[in-house]
Amino acid sequence: MQRKFIIPLMLILILAISACGNNANNEEAASSPSASAPATTEASAPAASDTASGTVTYQSELGPVEIPAAPQKIVALAYAPNVISLGGTLVGVDEWTEKNPLFKDKLSGVPVVSEDNLEKIIELEPDLIIVGTESKNIDKLKEIAPTVAFTWGKLDYLSQQLEIGKLLSQEKEAQAWIDDFKQRAADIGKEVKAKIGDNSTVSVIETDSKSFYVFGDHWARGTEVLYQAMGLSMPEKVKADAQGPGYYTLSAEVLADYAGDFLVLSRSSAGDNSFMETETWKNIPAVKNNRVIEIETEASTYSDPISLESMLNIFKEGLLR
Repeated sequence: MQRKFIIPLMLILILAISACGNNANNEEAASSPSASAPATTEASAPAASDTASGTVTYQSELGPVEIPAAPQKIVALAYAPNVISLGGTLVGVDEWTEKNPLFKDKLSGVPVVSEDNLEKIIELEPDLIIVGTESKNIDKLKEIAPTVAFTWGKLDYLSQQLEIGKLLSQEKEAQAWIDDFKQRAADIGKEVKAKIGDNSTVSVIETDSKSFYVFGDHWARGTEVLYQAMGLSMPEKVKADAQGPGYYTLSAEVLADYAGDFLVLSRSSAGDNSFMETETWKNIPAVKNNRVIEIETEASTYSDPISLESMLNIFKEGLLR
């Protein structure tokens, strides 16, 4: 009976906070996080535990947060794939993760929520919320459950996984996977270079049917696997234009200038791929030499362990064939 009154009361408090903040929000232009933030290995200190209450204090980038020692009901508005990889129990997930074919089966029955759907999040009764620092509703989310925010790109892809491990009290498991993945990827990289040559280059290009993009070494699409973990090389022109910002927008006419000896093409199977029938595309050396590895855009935009393992398998097969 009491729960029926608790939820409306929480809603009233949240809506009141929202009303007070709306005027201020209207006076400031909303800003999104810098997707080109340089990667760093800075990570938080280990969580301090409180065994009496079953909580730990996690030192987040926005300050200490008291979280459950073993979260059981997690709403992940960001980094849901990292949570899934460690077997975390999700009760709410963002729409982009839910649409990713790698996670469809793992998210059966888990509702899609957003930071604006506060009533739905309250109904899910989470004991932990994970979100990006770009969220405009972090303070409101904190009223619902302990909330930890991360800035995309502030941590490198392996350090990010370790932080999620700390949140779930699975730091050792996360570190064990990191050590194993780095070794396996490095070994495959050596095998690939022995086959294709140390000086061979690989480019990662994506199209959304309107534009083309080439990526540096930290923008998902398998870039962390190819360049950081496997130790393969990118063309100098890609390094000059895409490495700093993370990606670079191209026109179809200059694709050949950015194509390496091998080409990873990220595209949507549902998109317009008529460009692949053009002479411009067909005359790219990597295309002519049958050195194109295709990946599905919808399944390659994260850098969590499940996505990374999928990319590693694809690259191993494609580069050693």
